[in-house]
Amino acid sequence: MILTEFDYVRPVGLEEALTLLAGTPGAVALAGGQSLLPDLRTGAARTGLLVDVRHLEELRGVRTTPDGTLRIGALTTLAELAAHPLVLARAPEIAAAARANGDPQVRNLGTTGGNLAATGRPTDLPPAAIAAGAQVELAGPRGRTTVAAEDLAGSGVPAGRVITALLVPAGGPAAAFEKSADRATRYPLCATAVRLTADGPRIAVTGATARALRLRGVEDRLRGGPYTTDEVLAAFRAEPRELFVPGRGTSAEYLGHLAGVLTARALARAQALA
Repeated sequence: MILTEFDYVRPVGLEEALTLLAGTPGAVALAGGQSLLPDLRTGAARTGLLVDVRHLEELRGVRTTPDGTLRIGALTTLAELAAHPLVLARAPEIAAAARANGDPQVRNLGTTGGNLAATGRPTDLPPAAIAAGAQVELAGPRGRTTVAAEDLAGSGVPAGRVITALLVPAGGPAAAFEKSADRATRYPLCATAVRLTADGPRIAVTGATARALRLRGVEDRLRGGPYTTDEVLAAFRAEPRELFVPGRGTSAEYLGHLAGVLTARALARAQALA
């Protein structure tokens, strides 16, 4: 389909971009465009103003802060995220989720912030960010705030704000990501991410559920181990069936089982990396 009519602006800096987004109802930011542009073509999304932030270097790059937090700029591409030495060493579930996205062309253009902000479809980074206990930094007219990745997955990015960075707590190699992809779209039919901590496993899932979320009930049942496939599947069977949402020719029962299988694989991988 042909794009609907809208205005386009390329602000010189973040402050100008925020002013435009806050002052124009329905305005949206353009980063990688891998989700937004197809949605504009099909009519799934509409806007009167497209604010192009792709050139803002202040939103790029990966570094560590003085407290050891991994700061990932929102415009860091998925390809950069998947290969960055700091991410591979300190947040392997984040790197693996980025690597699982689409194909090389998608990863070369798609951005960290865009993947976290996507609505209407499951994407790979949210469960990895949730399992990692990450925060998402948002900028708006009144300054910058942070929100838990899990909360952002439930509420979406507020109007007039943009994601500026993903903040991942200091961690180690004991983390993993597993995915079963829809063959047509490469979006996750189900994806799970895990991180092993001193308090037990952190487990998040997407695709099989209405949104990306942390499975605290499963975590509690597995606390202290063992993480055998049988134990993990039993922990998932104890979850309410309505937690898993049927779709794309799959039943809730199937998706619940698939989430358990993928989580067992991820836990085994994380233990091997510990």
